[in-house]
Amino acid sequence: MAEEQFWRKSYDPGLTDLDPQEWETTYVDAVRDTFKTFPEKMALTFLGVEITFGELDHYSNQFANMLISHGFKKGDVVGINLPNIPEYNIAWLGTLKAGCVVSGVSPLLSTEEMEYQLKDVKARGLVTLDAIFAGRLVNIASNLPNLKLVVATSVGGFLPGIKRFLGQLLKKIPKGKVTPLPDKDVFLFKDIIQTERFPSTQPSVTITPDDIAYIQYTGGTTGMPKGAMLSHRNAVSDVLIVKKWLDWRMGEGVALSGFPYFHIAGLFFNECCVCFGWPQIMIPNPRDTDHICAEIKKYSPTVLVNVPSLFQMLLANPKFKDLDHSRTDTCISAAAPFPEESQKVLEGIVGQGKLLEVYGMTETSPLTTMNPSKGKKKLGSIGLPLLNTDIKLKDPATGEEVALGEAGEICVKGPQVMVGYFNKPEETRKVFDEEGYLHTGDVAIQDEDGYLRIVDRTKDMLNVGGFKVFSVKVEDVLSKHPAVQTIAIVGVPNPERPGSELIKAYVTLLPGQEKDEAAIKESIQKMAIEKLAPYEVPKTIEIRAELPLTTVGKVDKKVLRKEQ
Repeated sequence: MAEEQFWRKSYDPGLTDLDPQEWETTYVDAVRDTFKTFPEKMALTFLGVEITFGELDHYSNQFANMLISHGFKKGDVVGINLPNIPEYNIAWLGTLKAGCVVSGVSPLLSTEEMEYQLKDVKARGLVTLDAIFAGRLVNIASNLPNLKLVVATSVGGFLPGIKRFLGQLLKKIPKGKVTPLPDKDVFLFKDIIQTERFPSTQPSVTITPDDIAYIQYTGGTTGMPKGAMLSHRNAVSDVLIVKKWLDWRMGEGVALSGFPYFHIAGLFFNECCVCFGWPQIMIPNPRDTDHICAEIKKYSPTVLVNVPSLFQMLLANPKFKDLDHSRTDTCISAAAPFPEESQKVLEGIVGQGKLLEVYGMTETSPLTTMNPSKGKKKLGSIGLPLLNTDIKLKDPATGEEVALGEAGEICVKGPQVMVGYFNKPEETRKVFDEEGYLHTGDVAIQDEDGYLRIVDRTKDMLNVGGFKVFSVKVEDVLSKHPAVQTIAIVGVPNPERPGSELIKAYVTLLPGQEKDEAAIKESIQKMAIEKLAPYEVPKTIEIRAELPLTTVGKVDKKVLRKEQ
């Protein structure tokens, strides 16, 4: 690692690197103590149904033994195509216990996208919803020769019969018919865990820290999605580093996260909760803020984790403000920039110093930087490089390290950095430089204390008449306009200057501000002229009722760019 890690002066007192021997283990071995220590403690709560750690251990062992009985070997891939329901946790842990590889498959993928991922990862098993089975899988099953086993369940599989019936009757629970598939074994999830057919003892499978635990797919913002291979060592190292950084203790937390498990952020937080013996309040629909508020009132979580846009949805619900947040220690924001004005509003409700911005990506398991747990937090900053982690900021054009205070691409080296992209050696070579640093594609500025502030993605930096424009800066300034709820900046080709771009702003308005759009556009433009350089001022502003979002609630600029 680089000797000039000056940012360590800003660490919380007593924080030092961990001994790398601590992650010379597997995730399966790392969580054994949890199940021995907390067998009767609640591990999951889902729409009123509670599952203990002992039951999670029992069910996941049954799932693992089911895979092995069907000929699954170490390294075989199981796609998990579910929302945040208990079956995801069971299938995830059971797959790892069988020595197999988990690949999260978003239920929101189109049929074509789903087929691409399952083919690309060579999935031998798939756990999916009955509605997806009937609506999509039957149409592509014949194109998936590697797929040998399908397990289907319902969103309401763990709910009492009357709740499940009413949910389907009111069309709140989707459903579909599960039918035989040629050359594939088809199971219902309930037949695995509600019978004695498969043993509930943990199978004896030799797994090593080098073995791949996950193949998690990137968002595909540049080209087709790629599967990042994360080893057990990668996963365990990031969990233990974050545990020490935040001084999290076994059995002392209660967690609520809106991130889906199929996304790396949701997967990671789930890993942490199971490893530390923390109950998880499961949120099947993170946009249902009334439900989230009811769960917060009932269970008083100590940690809230969300993408900024979903925190903003909570802020818009008056019920959130009226809740008792005294037990909440930390609100973790990840995956997208969080406007500073909204951060201040959130801390005004939950308490000062409780918001913690972090940074990571699929390829880094995912976390690489965080604001300090006890020390100075800088709103708008993604914090400091974590323990055992080195970063350099490099000029995307030259690859040379930039001077302090200048914008450069974040390049990371550490035990949490992926093994590589699955079956894509050339793509892997492109993201690692000769020094072994992973190039993230995110551009940041580091201050004299070591804190980093994201200014853009390399692909989102705009070229306006030869000037670099950082979309995050423009968005942060204009998000302070009193009528603006959400804003996204994209580049539009300049017909008069080939190779140059014009700035276009897409805006959604706060409730009650929709009366005079022309006046609001003029007001936003005036604010831009006053607070931004001339080349940073949007050429056009388009007001919309809503902006396209990714599966985790980030504004999907890829969709907006395609419209140009």
